[in-house]
Amino acid sequence: MDLGNKIKKLRIEQNRNLLDIANVCGFSKSLLSKIENGKTIPPISTLIKIADALGTKVSILLDDEQQAGTIYTKKETCEARMTKTDKGYSFFAFAVERGEKLMQPFLFITRKEDNDSKNEFSHNGEEFIYILEGEMRYKVGNVEYTLKPGDSLYFDSIEKHSLMAITDEVKYVAMFTQSKLNNT
Repeated sequence: MDLGNKIKKLRIEQNRNLLDIANVCGFSKSLLSKIENGKTIPPISTLIKIADALGTKVSILLDDEQQAGTIYTKKETCEARMTKTDKGYSFFAFAVERGEKLMQPFLFITRKEDNDSKNEFSHNGEEFIYILEGEMRYKVGNVEYTLKPGDSLYFDSIEKHSLMAITDEVKYVAMFTQSKLNNT
């Protein structure tokens, strides 16, 4: 099942309408409709808001086949399953098969040519990023950091944050936590 259909299915199972979920998330009914109909691939911050509103986790939205225990992922799988967002970056969600995990780990690739410095993100929880390749500027609140391979940031992700690649391409690992799940 694709992302949009999964969101719609969960919303309908909860007997909730588009406007209800959109209002909880703080964005338009039109945006949620575009996501459900597969017309736009939202950024992770938007997926976190939708998951919170539906009382679930991002990993549940991204995969139908749940399993417990150890999840092994080959490099080739990461490369083949990268998802390109409408916000100028691509991501791969690790271990989506393990729906009830505490960590939400992702691999991100952003390219200088695709950056839009106006894109600011904010969502509940905490965030950790670790730079693998390339350099970027990462702004959290009013403070801007220049990050190189081996550098990391840990911050409250409710603070507005944005990034701008300095090198042509930046690869980094990010881990998100979500707020406590509330079944509304």
